[in-house]
Amino acid sequence: MTDSRRDVLAALYADVVLDNLRRPYPFASHHVQASPEDRPSPREVHPSFHTSFDWHSCVHMHWLGVSLLEYGLDDGREAALRAELDATLTPENLSAEGSYLRANPGWERPYGWAWLMRLAGAAAASADPQISGWGKALDPLADDVAHLVERWAAKVEHPVRHGIHTNTAFGLGMLYSSFRALGRAEAAKTCAGAALKWFAGDTGWAAEWELSGQDFLSAGLSEADLMARIMDPAAFAEWFAAFLPGLSASSRILQPVSVTDETDGYMVHLHGLNLSRAGQAARILPVLERAGEAGAADAAVLRAGLDSLLDAGLDAVVTAEFMSSHWLASFAWDGLCSRAALTD
Repeated sequence: MTDSRRDVLAALYADVVLDNLRRPYPFASHHVQASPEDRPSPREVHPSFHTSFDWHSCVHMHWLGVSLLEYGLDDGREAALRAELDATLTPENLSAEGSYLRANPGWERPYGWAWLMRLAGAAAASADPQISGWGKALDPLADDVAHLVERWAAKVEHPVRHGIHTNTAFGLGMLYSSFRALGRAEAAKTCAGAALKWFAGDTGWAAEWELSGQDFLSAGLSEADLMARIMDPAAFAEWFAAFLPGLSASSRILQPVSVTDETDGYMVHLHGLNLSRAGQAARILPVLERAGEAGAADAAVLRAGLDSLLDAGLDAVVTAEFMSSHWLASFAWDGLCSRAALTD
C-alpha cells in the first residue's frame, strides 16, 4: 500500500465527510417515542450527531474526519473540516448526547458505543491542540459508555453472531482497543473478560455458511479480530486454527462479493463486507506471524486474500449514491490504514 494512493483517497474521503456533516436529511431516526408529543428533530435530540443518515454513521464520519486531519490534508479541506467538527464536538452538544445514552442504555449497543469510543480515543491521542480539545469534550461520554459496557457485560449470556450492527465481537473489539487507548484499564479489562467468556471456547466456525444478503461484517473474522487483540500470539494461533480449520485461499470467507443494486441500503452492505474483511485480515495476520510456525500457514492465506477484498470494496466508496457514501469511507480508511501497517 503506497502513501500516494492514500494521499489521493484522503482528499476524496475528506469531501465525503464534509458532504455527510452538511447533509441533515435523509436521517433515519431510531428515537423511541414516549408519547404523541415526543417527536424531536434529529438536531434537537442529537446536536452533535444528527447528519450522515443515522447516528452511528455520523459518529464514524466524525472519527474519519479526525483521522484524516491527523493524516494530513490540503489547507482548504483541512480548514473546512476543522470548522465542521468544531461546530458539533462542543461540550454542550456532547453533554446532550451523553444524557441520551444514559436515558436509553440499550440504544446503539454495541456498534454506536464502539465508534463513539474510537472517536474519543483518536481525538484524545492527538498532539493537535484543537483535536485533543475535542477529546476532552468527549471524555465524559467515555465515562458513560464504560458504565454501560460494565452493565451489559455483566448481564448478557449469549453474544450476537450475525454480520450487522448488533454483532457483539465487532463492537467489543473496538471498545477494548479504544478503552486501552484512553487509559481506561478497568473498562478494557471488562471487555477482555467478556470476550473470553463469550468466545474463547468457539471452534469450527462455519465459514462457508457465513454470508447473508445484508452483512457488512464477517461474523467469523470479527470474532477472530477481537481475540487477536486480547490473546498472546501463541494462544491466539492455537485458537484460530481450531476456530477456522482448513482455511484456504478459496474459502468463501475470503472471497470478494458484488452488489447488484447500488440504491438498496441493505445490498450495499456487501461493499462494506469486502472492506471490513480486508481490515480484519490485515490486523489478524501479523498476530499469527508473531506466533511463528504455528500461525504461518493461516497468516499466508490471509495475506494472499486481503488485497482483492480491499480493492473490491474501494471501488464503491466514492459515489453519488448516498446509501453507500454515508458510511463506506470509514470502513475503507480503516482497511487502508490496517493494510498500510503491514510489511509487504
